[in-house]
Amino acid sequence: MTENLNPWELDVPAALAQWHSDSRTGLSAAEAERRLREHGPNQLQEQPGAGPWTRFFAQFKDVMIGVLLGAAVVAGALGEWVDTGAIAGIVLLNAVLGFLQEHRAERALAALRRMASPNSRVLRDGRLQNVPSRDLVPGDVVELEAGDHVPADARLISGTAGFATQEASLTGESAPVNKLAEGSLSATTPLAERANMLYMGTAVVAGKGRALIAATGMFTELGHIAGMIQSIGAEPTPLQRKLAVFGRMLIKIVIVLVILVFVLTLARTGWQADQMAAIFLTAVSLAVAAIPEGLPAVVTLALALGVQRMVRRNALIRKLPSVESLGCATVICTDKTGTLTRNEMTVKAIYAGGRLYDVAGAGYQPVGVLRDGAAEIVPSEHGALLNALTCAALCNSATLEHTHSAWRVVGDPTEGALLTAAAKAGLERDALERAWPLAAELPFDSTRKRMTMIRQQAGGQRMAFVKGAPDIMLTRCQLDQPARDAVLAVNASLTARGLRVLAVAQRDLTSASVGTDGESVERDLTFLGLLAMIDPPRPEAREAIARCRTAGIRAVMITGDDPGTAAAIGRDLGMLQPGDRALTGGELDRLGDAALVETVAHTPVYARVSPEHKLRIVRAWKRLGQVVAMTGDGVNDAPALKEADIGVAMGITGTDVTKEVADMVVTDDNFASIVAAVEEGRGIYANIQKFIRYLLSCNAGEIIVMLGAALGGLPAPLLPIHILWVNLVTDGLPALALGVEPSDPDIMRHPPRDPEELVVNRSTGLRLLLQGGFIALCTLMAFAYVLYVEHGSRAAGLPAARTAAFLVLSLAQLVHAFNCRHETASLFKLGLWSNGKLVLAVGVSLALQFAVVSIPLLQRFFRTVSLSASDWLMAVVCASLPLWLMEAAKWWRRRNLG
Repeated sequence: MTENLNPWELDVPAALAQWHSDSRTGLSAAEAERRLREHGPNQLQEQPGAGPWTRFFAQFKDVMIGVLLGAAVVAGALGEWVDTGAIAGIVLLNAVLGFLQEHRAERALAALRRMASPNSRVLRDGRLQNVPSRDLVPGDVVELEAGDHVPADARLISGTAGFATQEASLTGESAPVNKLAEGSLSATTPLAERANMLYMGTAVVAGKGRALIAATGMFTELGHIAGMIQSIGAEPTPLQRKLAVFGRMLIKIVIVLVILVFVLTLARTGWQADQMAAIFLTAVSLAVAAIPEGLPAVVTLALALGVQRMVRRNALIRKLPSVESLGCATVICTDKTGTLTRNEMTVKAIYAGGRLYDVAGAGYQPVGVLRDGAAEIVPSEHGALLNALTCAALCNSATLEHTHSAWRVVGDPTEGALLTAAAKAGLERDALERAWPLAAELPFDSTRKRMTMIRQQAGGQRMAFVKGAPDIMLTRCQLDQPARDAVLAVNASLTARGLRVLAVAQRDLTSASVGTDGESVERDLTFLGLLAMIDPPRPEAREAIARCRTAGIRAVMITGDDPGTAAAIGRDLGMLQPGDRALTGGELDRLGDAALVETVAHTPVYARVSPEHKLRIVRAWKRLGQVVAMTGDGVNDAPALKEADIGVAMGITGTDVTKEVADMVVTDDNFASIVAAVEEGRGIYANIQKFIRYLLSCNAGEIIVMLGAALGGLPAPLLPIHILWVNLVTDGLPALALGVEPSDPDIMRHPPRDPEELVVNRSTGLRLLLQGGFIALCTLMAFAYVLYVEHGSRAAGLPAARTAAFLVLSLAQLVHAFNCRHETASLFKLGLWSNGKLVLAVGVSLALQFAVVSIPLLQRFFRTVSLSASDWLMAVVCASLPLWLMEAAKWWRRRNLG
């Protein structure tokens, strides 16, 4: 079978001929079986997902985890099994936390498969049969009616007037799309404008028809999207990249320090076999000191706690590292329908009797005033307005329903908007229908571009109520040229605002002798007015986009909807500024990738785009070094969501597909919740920086303690178990408490941080070394005082000196946690209890530290001894010194650097 032309390019006979099928008999069972073997089943191929063990072991691929595992191996080789067990435990804890958070594997393709109809009515051997949709083949003729899901991509070959499908999940078009079997289209016709095509995953909302299957399985538009999802790989987040760089740097530092200490100690003591174990012990102590063992677990726990806070702000995080990525988002690419807008058509303006009325309110709730200019009106006093709205309500097949404190429309959203506008003017649909029972209907079709309902009162009056496209309707109305020109001018001004406009008219048929066809009924009409509507922006979206602008984040609309409507919504929301441009999918096709990269910065609105266009736009922004968040709810958004740094799906209107590929799901479909999540992400990253700097300054202190002792010819002041305890327990709890520090109120008034910004830059590194150096100085002072002053350098005094050094180091680092809450603000201005969790964490750590140096059972395990009251006083004084030094440094920075 040679298929050289797209199905929409062919008229019905040519399409049937190309697929060797027959509209009356369909395929034979034997031919269908042969084609099934040739083309394969009509289902989306699903790549085998990683099993639970694979996903669990993937948690160990992080560079920092590799460093910790290396340290555990070295400690075990030296017989330090307690250290080995502790490090292995923290690595295992980190892996379990990551696995539990990400245990839901990506099931995007499975969700795509669930969208397909399980059974279809197929014409085979001249008989309609119910067959599994997976057995459909190209050339099959299927029968579809309102409520059916389209099982594969198909060319419509016949249909009733008004046959329509809902394609919002595929194209972004919010209104139902009328379909027409007759004629052919250009090869370049955009997907959203292919009026003779039906697509897998969409639904029939009106009418009945037959269609010729043109593509199945992975060859459908939905299959094409599935293929794009498969081809997009996961990328590390900015924090993951930075921690990987930091881990590699740490490996180099550890190797250099271990070699340096080993050589220095060896040079000082000489090659003595009985001293080799002690030298190795000192070297491994330094290695343990250099590695912040608690960092991976604290980062994971901080992100997990951030996830819980985000849930309270209607943002559900599916992939843990995405929490941090949100904080450095520089671009948010968002769909229009249902994300920026309500996905509820609303009449905003009515032209009747020569006046233009504004209609307040949004959505299907029948609440809102009508205004003539700035003045609020009483609708019952405006006869021409009531006539237009009466016609709109009586030429209507939809129904408004009030359920669970919400209004919804059953039927066409456009007709629902007309009913809502009529209700705002006090016109009740039920009362109107009782007065004007339906006698006949001429459904809408794309040739006539109008719809008529003929109604007859009990007294005998018979009236045709008509609505349709204004340019067509005016040719059927009794209007002179000046009046027609005036209406066309109003229509042009309304469409320029991005509004969809319908004209309404009527004809008294009481004494007329007319046929039952549209040509004879829909003429000599009396023009009643124009009704202009739009899917209005969410009110909270406007404020959220303004907050994005203040925060230095670009909001970009990418939609499959009409360009005029998209531009109007963009202007209304403040996205489309003077000097900006809006691009269509056709214009994007004429731009190469390099030209698109130059264009995206000045193009905040895209319309009539395909899934490939969305991918290109996201990739263009990423080539500019931007961190891109992509929001959406339809199937057509899924590939771009997966490609983006942060994919954001809508929880209510979003399809299963988008939820499965997304990093985050907004549970209330509110664009403002996305901005709240960005704010939360920024706060989380700021806190991650705080505890990373806290942990690194503490580790720097431990390194300087061990290195200083080696250079000064002192015995090792700390044992590996001491350093491991400090890194995992004493420092771990305060670090975690720093992770829930309240966010800076002005955090959304600053531009996004550079995603390539180092975890520790040169100036920050210098400050951390100075802070760690002072902690080390206090620790060495306590060690030297107990060893040399109290015990005269006797070997018997070494356990007490090490206990004192262990105690001072722990207490000093706990005090230093309060220093790390803010770089310039004084602790006394912030308030000790403004982070009560930190106070609690420090209290628990103090109790644990007291236990390991005071309880005999723990003393044997940690190799500590009891200290005198004077030693405890000396330890407390030494440990408090970093607080006063940092307070002085902060005062100097505030005074001299502002």
